[in-house]
Amino acid sequence: MKILVINAGSSSLKYQLIDMENEFVLAKGVCERIGDGGSMTHKTHDGKKMEAEKDFPTHKEAFVELIDVLTKGEYAVIDDVNEISAVGHRIVQGAEKFSKSVLVTEEVVNTIESIADLAPLHNPAHVLAIRACMNVFDKHVPQVVVFDTAFHQTMPKTAYMFGVPYEYYEKYHVRRYGFHGTSHRYVSRRFAKLIGKKVEDLKMITCHLGNGSSITAIDGGKSVDTSMGFTPLDGILMGTRSGNVDPSVITYIAEKENMSGNELSLLLNKKSGFLGISGRSSDHRDMIQFSNEGDERSKLVLDMLYYQIRKYIGAYTAVMGGLDALVFTGGIGENSYTARESVCRNMDYFGIKLDKEINQKFNRTEHEISSAQSRVKIWIVPTNEELMIARDTKAIVDSLNQ
Repeated sequence: MKILVINAGSSSLKYQLIDMENEFVLAKGVCERIGDGGSMTHKTHDGKKMEAEKDFPTHKEAFVELIDVLTKGEYAVIDDVNEISAVGHRIVQGAEKFSKSVLVTEEVVNTIESIADLAPLHNPAHVLAIRACMNVFDKHVPQVVVFDTAFHQTMPKTAYMFGVPYEYYEKYHVRRYGFHGTSHRYVSRRFAKLIGKKVEDLKMITCHLGNGSSITAIDGGKSVDTSMGFTPLDGILMGTRSGNVDPSVITYIAEKENMSGNELSLLLNKKSGFLGISGRSSDHRDMIQFSNEGDERSKLVLDMLYYQIRKYIGAYTAVMGGLDALVFTGGIGENSYTARESVCRNMDYFGIKLDKEINQKFNRTEHEISSAQSRVKIWIVPTNEELMIARDTKAIVDSLNQ
């Protein structure tokens, strides 16, 4: 079974074609600047790469083009579109409507559209992609939607409610949803398999650290709390996002600067975080370089980031009543031994003790980095959200054929 995994944005469409017989990625790429000209990058499993300017007025034209590239010419990896058995879509926001991945129906698409105000930059694009896919593929090709928020639907109400009047939860569904759920689900289950234990028997904290970051407490395989909230803005300091901020700071700045709601959103989402504090870059690698060169504000970014991660680790250990494992993933979590070492520094009293030499040897690979004296297992587990989406899609399609 070959599954096409789609991650659609408002002006982009990322894809991977995965052969589920051996979970092998045959090809991957991205269509960009949809609605504003267009361009495409396509890579095959044997190292071929295509980059070209394309005309993508809508997501439909992008779908048609990616199918052509997958099936025709020197970059083709399959002979016919009929070799694609199913399509799996990443959906950012499922709200309380979806607690698991589901088969696409007209009702499902309408529901995703109905909660678009909770993710105005993402859900409308997902709907466009699903409908474009319907136009390109025959009706017999099943589609599945996999939600970033679904994994976190196991959080108790004490964890997901905010201290605002209850009526706003009832009227507008204001609550903590959490994100990166597909990543947290994948790495938690992969880690359990790597150490030969059932995920149901473990208390772990997974740190998805990148330009956008989230930390999740997973008890018995279920998310019980997570750092991102109503939107992906909440939590720790990120590339351009502020993370946790006293709401009074926002109203104070708005009054002083005479800023509108949209301007405040832009400030907190695009002009804050690493970029806002350093004034130089939103990239963690730059922060390390600039800090080593003596830039105090870049050093402050790193100190704030690692401090905040440690606070969440301490809080979530308390929430779960213990900790068996600490797992790092995401662009920073997988690639920065400096970040991992800095987070774990002086946490021996929690049973967290890193092996510095092993930590420095391994990046972007599955490996234990805890010392022999550490009570808590510390691991790097590269995430694979696309594979998780493909697995969910295969499971649902297989159930249809039983």
